Amino acid sequence: MSGQSPSRRQVLQAFSLAAVAAATPGFSRWCYALGKAEQQPASGGGPGGAYIPKFFTPHEYRTVETLTELILPSEQGPGAKEAGVAEFIDFMVQNDSSLHEPFRSGLAWLDGAAGRQRTFTGLPRAEQTRILDRLAYKKYQRADERAGQDFFKLARQYTVMGFYTTKIGLEALDFPGLKFYATSPGCNHACDAEHTGI
Repeated sequence: MSGQSPSRRQVLQAFSLAAVAAATPGFSRWCYALGKAEQQPASGGGPGGAYIPKFFTPHEYRTVETLTELILPSEQGPGAKEAGVAEFIDFMVQNDSSLHEPFRSGLAWLDGAAGRQRTFTGLPRAEQTRILDRLAYKKYQRADERAGQDFFKLARQYTVMGFYTTKIGLEALDFPGLKFYATSPGCNHACDAEHTGI
């Protein structure tokens, strides 16, 4: 599932949505990139400051964690797990009633796709990936799995939002706002110094 890069529109949308979450206490790993530099310990968390989901059941939350880690794995650097993307999704879903049913039914769909008396989180990683490949890539998609495809698209959108609104995500984009310049870099538009062509 790697290589899921965000569009410019998704990143801008993520900034506006994440600003709301930044002012809310209770996150143990997720923090808004342009907010405080250090992440705050969980407020009202469980043992050891573990995050307690506000919307999802414990089982649903484990599924969200697994799903986001498969979408943005920690293979070539920090991924969804390190950025605390599952916490971001829990916050966003809790505060947007239009997302309640799509996420709840989508997570149930994943468990159903795992087979009888099994859950998505209980599957080996290779089987989890095969299920998601069927949802993500047109060449593997099945006509009878439209509900799963729609849910995966939604989950991927919120995973991207959560990741790319953290310092970790912005560093992955090489976001210039995180850099310190001892001197201001020169303009690279030598042939159009007045920027008439922009």
